[in-house]
Amino acid sequence: MVDFILSRPELIWFVIGFILFVLELVMPGFVIFFFGIGAWVTSLMCLIFEPGINLQVFVFILFSVIALVTLRKSLAKKFFASKDVPGMDMDDDFTGNTALALNSFGPGEIGRVEYRGSSWQASSSSAIKKGQEVVIKSKKNIKLIVEPK
Repeated sequence: MVDFILSRPELIWFVIGFILFVLELVMPGFVIFFFGIGAWVTSLMCLIFEPGINLQVFVFILFSVIALVTLRKSLAKKFFASKDVPGMDMDDDFTGNTALALNSFGPGEIGRVEYRGSSWQASSSSAIKKGQEVVIKSKKNIKLIVEPK
């Protein structure tokens, strides 16, 4: 059975795409979705043709990046941007929104906050207590800069 699956690159790319689509549901950012599209385009190409692994990887990267650059903003606006839901603007998805402190931390310390169901590293110039609501002031890489609400 494993030999059959490994001899069918279209199945491998299809499964990779499916896994990437599922990961998009649990990870923030709306980026992984487009790599799933690239994997499924590659799967379709493998179903029709018999390309080598180098061409498969090239097509995967090419279509993933093209989909990301051309579709992300319009799909994000269509599915996520709403005037009724604050903070759903993809250009500034964090600033001004409220999060919940998961532990106590103070200036110069790294703490954790929960924002939209995900745990994030956080820092603050003020003392934050566990369970306190905080306002996100900015985001630096994977760390949120917060202040007490």
